[in-house]
Parts: sequence; C-alpha cells; structure tokens
Amino acid sequence: MNALESQLDYAYGDAMPDTGRTMEVAPGIRWLRMGLPFALNHINLWLLEDEVETPQGPRRGWTVVDCGIATDATRDAWESIFADELGGLPIVRVLVTHCHPDHVGLADWLCRRWQAPLLMSAGDYAFARVMSAALPGAEGPSAAPHFRRHGLTDPDTIAKLAGRNTYYPDLVPAVPSSYRRLQEEYAVRIGGRDWEIITGFGHSPEHVSLYCRDANVLISGDMVLPRISTNVSVFAIEPEANPVQQFLDSLKKYAHLPADALVLPSHGKPFRGLHTRIAQLDEHHRLRLGEVLEACATPQSGVDILPVLFKRPLDTHQLSFALGEAVAHLHKLWYDGALKRVLGEDEVYRFVAA
Repeated sequence: MNALESQLDYAYGDAMPDTGRTMEVAPGIRWLRMGLPFALNHINLWLLEDEVETPQGPRRGWTVVDCGIATDATRDAWESIFADELGGLPIVRVLVTHCHPDHVGLADWLCRRWQAPLLMSAGDYAFARVMSAALPGAEGPSAAPHFRRHGLTDPDTIAKLAGRNTYYPDLVPAVPSSYRRLQEEYAVRIGGRDWEIITGFGHSPEHVSLYCRDANVLISGDMVLPRISTNVSVFAIEPEANPVQQFLDSLKKYAHLPADALVLPSHGKPFRGLHTRIAQLDEHHRLRLGEVLEACATPQSGVDILPVLFKRPLDTHQLSFALGEAVAHLHKLWYDGALKRVLGEDEVYRFVAA
C-alpha cells in the first residue's frame, strides 16, 4: 500500500468477491468483479435490491450497475451470477454510469436477456450509440491524424492506431435502441431508497455517480478511484476539449457528501475517505500541470510530454490514452493562458510558456 492509499480506510481490507460470485457491502447492495484484458484488469459492478412497478403490480428483483465488456468470459461470469447469486429474482433494470466499453459492453445482452430497461445519461447514451455503430470519423481512422498533429510520427504506431477503428464495437457490439434518461436534477428510486444523481465531465460526456443518503453509499463509477486518477483525454472526436478542467470542476460536486460515505468505485476496493481522495486527485493534477509547464520552457508537443507524465513503457492501447492525457494537460494550461499553442511547418502543434 502506498502513502496515498494509507490515508484511506478500506472498508473490507483485501477481501473481494471471486469471479461469478458476489459480496454484500451494505444492506441490499452486492459487489461483483469482472475481468478485463488490459493493464487495468478488472471492473467492479454492483447489484442493488429493487422493486419496480409493472402493469401486473410490484416486481421484486435487482438493478445492475454497469455490465462489463462483451466477451465470452464476461458472459460466463454473468451466467454464474444468474444461477447462484440472485436468490431466484430477476434483473429488473440495467443502469450504466457511462459509455466506456467496460461499463456498457454487455448492456444490450443483459437488457434483452431480462427484458429490462436501460438507464443512462443522455450524453453517454448518445455517445455509446454512435461509437458502437462505428460511424466514419467517430474513432479509428481519425485517431491517427489527430495524434500525428500532436507529434506522433512513428509509422508502425500510427498504423496500429489507424487499425483500431473496430476497438469500440468489438467490445460494445450493440446498445439498446431505447433508454430511460438519468438527469442530475432528479433522483432515481431504487429499492425504496432515493439515489442522488451526480453528473461528471472530463472522463466521459456525462458520467453518472449515485449517492444514497439513507445508506451513506456513493457509487462513484470512474470519477473517484482509490489508487489511480481516471483518464482525462483529448481525442479526435473533440480535438479542442479541456477535460482536465472539466474533471477538476466535477470533483467539487461531491463536497456536500459526508466524509464517512462508503465509496464504491469501478476499479480498486471500496473505501471511506472521499474528501481525502478528492484532495489527493486535485494535488495530483496540480503537480502534473506544474511539471508540464516547466517542460514547456521550450516548445513541446503532446508526444514530447509523454515521458514527463508517464515513466513506464506503454503498449498501443495505453499509448492512445496516455497521449490523449498529455494533450489534455497541455490544453488546460493553454486555456488558462499559461501556454501558447503554435502549429509548426511540419503540421504539429507545440506548446510553449506564455
């Protein structure tokens, strides 16, 4: 455990559910984990006891929060959950915090399997529909020119990025054709308890976190993670974005929550110490921005900034997010007026201290 982690209270220590099993973390709330084929090798999902109204009367069951990616291994894990962990009750709703593949990948499969509705924010639902349809220019072919503009010149790496145009639809082959909107002004009632909706920006178009005052539980999704800072990147689909600023602004929305709230993150272990962790995230980005600003005493591209922010080797999957994050930190300083952006004769953007 590193120094930052030691400042948090991990409610269940090193205990965690095995694949295909669940673990109760609060009354009516169960934790399950699904594997991921990435460096970040798992996602936490949640089952909430629920009761919904139907034309035939009340129907008891479970609301699922997030889904895992669309792989046979994840489906098999879900089959074990269905067989052994639901207590004979159905899935009655599928709630997705945001549009990234590990969260929405099997939403369509779950909704069809259980004839259950999908609940998402409008921003992330629309983005998921676009990306799963692999529309021209949404991802893949446009990623390589975008990153080339920020200094990526290695032909092999550019070719690999250009070949990732099916990355999203491979992991999210379909998204339900309709949904029920989650919106910040309106709570969602699950299992007789109100869950406040807190939207966040910078990581996804309209990320949803959920706080239940009765249970003092925050399902934080990817917005507040205990060990890592969530990815905030500038991608080709929104090349002038300022996601670091959006993310830092979004963290302020949690200020009114109790300090002892149990935080259920999408990656890592449940913990208490929400405000401590938010202060750590603020400090993390402040330090990274300072390092980037110092490096920009001379003109720097996004690729030039990579070793400033990331000290480890990066595979192609990691590189796309790391370079997006490097550009995001440059953009934050550029929008703040601390850096100037110049397009060189080689058609590469470089940033230099103003």
